[in-house]
Amino acid sequence: MLIGCPKEIKAQEFRVGITPSAAQEVVGAGHSVIIETGAGLGAGFEDDAYRHAGAEIVDTAEEIFARADMVVKVKEPQAVERRQLREGQVLFTYLHLAPDPAQTHDLLDSGVTAIAYETVTDSKGGLPLLAPMSEVAGRLAPQVGAWTLQKANGGRGVLMGGVPGVRPADVVIIGGGVVGTAAARVAVGMGANVTVLDRSMPRMSYLDDIFQGRLTTQYSDAAAIEDLAMRADMVVGAVLIPGAAAPKLIRRDQLAQMRPGAALVDVAIDQGGCFETSHPTTHQDPIYDVDGVMHYCVANMPGAVARTSTQALGNATLPFLLALANKGWRLACSEDENLLNGLNVHAGRVTYDAVGRALNLPFTAAREALRL
Repeated sequence: MLIGCPKEIKAQEFRVGITPSAAQEVVGAGHSVIIETGAGLGAGFEDDAYRHAGAEIVDTAEEIFARADMVVKVKEPQAVERRQLREGQVLFTYLHLAPDPAQTHDLLDSGVTAIAYETVTDSKGGLPLLAPMSEVAGRLAPQVGAWTLQKANGGRGVLMGGVPGVRPADVVIIGGGVVGTAAARVAVGMGANVTVLDRSMPRMSYLDDIFQGRLTTQYSDAAAIEDLAMRADMVVGAVLIPGAAAPKLIRRDQLAQMRPGAALVDVAIDQGGCFETSHPTTHQDPIYDVDGVMHYCVANMPGAVARTSTQALGNATLPFLLALANKGWRLACSEDENLLNGLNVHAGRVTYDAVGRALNLPFTAAREALRL
């Protein structure tokens, strides 16, 4: 199989879909790899590293899309990239289709087979290709939130850990999964007063155990979110419903009741965001003000630490990439229900139920789609 990796063109996206070490593994398995020149530079990987791994360097993304049997990326294909996809080609990347009808319709029109990192599962019901980036984004959230809280950025001017005689920042994290746990770890380490909201009693027990009293857990309902958010210096939105649009947990009319200059960090923005006033921003222009509350809604937060993120993502995707290359997508997905769960679009049909429901589109079961 010929596997292609273009340079990411989303604003301020520095990650790359295939590392040199992954390319070496794929070439060693008998496949060919083509990489757009400069694709790895943002993550610190020179073209020569790919050549040493046995990959071919090509001049343009157009050549990648024209030649490759499978295109491997990091972020969802942009409009100019979607126009180059074709029937019979496999796309393996993050898609986040539920809040993105334009992308979904373009993928359907192209006839491509699109497998989304964020809905591939594992034997324990986890999301192994989303988890490493969730870990990165979660660890970044208090860091970027602390920056947003600085007065020069419109924030409250509150230091996360306070100083002797002055209270630390009050940080509320909505969701205790991978993102929330990672965010809590860093926020606690920075000395903040941290509360994590979740609906899973086992998860809250787990958090109580591992943090040993250094944070507070509370059952997540509308009343608790409103009460805590109104008193928070920072709220981190870390709620995930796999493949579906994120629920809106803080309404526009509630912002006026929040502390002036409070920070909302919406890690769920890739899935539409979990605050009603959220809209995607970029690393170049990351924050905006609504009713005196500062919003940080960068849609590719892990791109800020591109080398770490690329290596973590590459470690997670490589086994699935090899399975798709060695067996072809149909056999690989038919033999692995977890990989099959990643199938979001095939032959002009939506094949992931949550995407179909979010966008009011007809849905074809992924297992049935294997026969198309």
